[in-house]
Formats: sequence, C-alpha cells, structure tokens
Amino acid sequence: MSKQPKFAVILAGSGVFDGSEIHESVMTMYSIMKNGGTYEIFAPDVAQYHVVNHVTGEEMNDKRNVFTESARIARGRIRKLNEFKADDFDAIIIPGGFGAAKNLSTFAFDGADCNVNKDVEKAIRSMANANKPIGALCISPVIIARVVENAKITIGQDQTTADAVQQMGATHKTTDHGEVVVDTKNKIATTPCYMLDATIMNIADGANNVVKAIIELM
Repeated sequence: MSKQPKFAVILAGSGVFDGSEIHESVMTMYSIMKNGGTYEIFAPDVAQYHVVNHVTGEEMNDKRNVFTESARIARGRIRKLNEFKADDFDAIIIPGGFGAAKNLSTFAFDGADCNVNKDVEKAIRSMANANKPIGALCISPVIIARVVENAKITIGQDQTTADAVQQMGATHKTTDHGEVVVDTKNKIATTPCYMLDATIMNIADGANNVVKAIIELM
C-alpha cells in the first residue's frame, strides 16, 4: 500500500481471564507499527462480566467496566466502540483473552448459540460490508465465525471450540504456533496464539504474521 494502513483494535478489558490478553494486545499494536501501520483502540462501554484474581484464578467481589479497563492497555488513548466508523479504517483486529468470550460475546457460556455485543457486531459487519480485512487472535475468531457468514478461521487445535465454530457455519482449520488462516473471500486472517501452549515469542510471531496477512488483503 502507498499509504500507512490504519487499524482499529478492539479490546475487551485488561487481563487474560476476564478481559483482553495483554501480551496479544501489545504485540498486535507493536506488529501494526512494525509493518508500517497505525492504529486506534476501541472498546465497548459495558459492564465487565466479572473480575478474576489473576493470581488465584478465583472470582472477586468487584465490578469493572470494559472500556475503562481497556484504557489501561491503551494508556488512556481509547474511544468507545459505538463511535467506530468503517470509512475511517483499512482493517479491524481483535486480540484474544477470555474477555472476547465473556464481554464481547457470550461464547464462554453459550458456545455455538452465543450472542455478540451489538457494537462489536456492528463494527465487524460494517468492515465486511466495506470489503475491508478483519483479523482475530486466540479465542476471538469465534466472534468472526458468529458474525460473518461462511467464514474460514482458526482457533488452533482445541476440538471442542473447533466443533462449536463449525456449528456456527464457519470452517475451521487446525494450526500451530505462528500459523495464519487466510479467508481470501471474506478477507479474514486469524491465528491461534494462546489457544496453544505458547511463549511470548510465539505470540509475537502470530501477531506479526496475522498483521502482515491483513495488509496483504488490503
């Protein structure tokens, strides 16, 4: 591309167990800039499903907001997702973390029968209708499977999740570290990241490869 590709990054909170996976989020932003792009960060202004103690894994008696928690990763430079306009961006990408399955959708609880947050769905559909690329890491491709008809994606190697993806009408392809599944028809690129037993180096490779694939789809 002759101009800098501009990405919208959708976050789901801050922390793997109840929000966006921080390594995946940071490596996504780094990879966008490393490959000559720019980005803006968005999150829905909704209540977080719950708050998890990331040391013990136990639920805490606390209430938090997805937008304000995502602002931690964004260092305060973040916009509410209902302000998103497809005309302003060349691509959209969603890092993983359980927040994608708890806050951006209900996949963690409802599986193939999940619902997607209305602002998330609107943003994805607007990009698909504009024939602009959509990227997703880790568990977040399940959202794409729910919203985009006949999508081809990967969540790695977890058979239960792959079965749910297929029940939603998408095609799943098994992948390993750093591998990207590209759906050229729907302009979708996905990679498994922490859906596999991964290191931060694996995450860096996956994020970089999916960002490069998205740029090639532009």
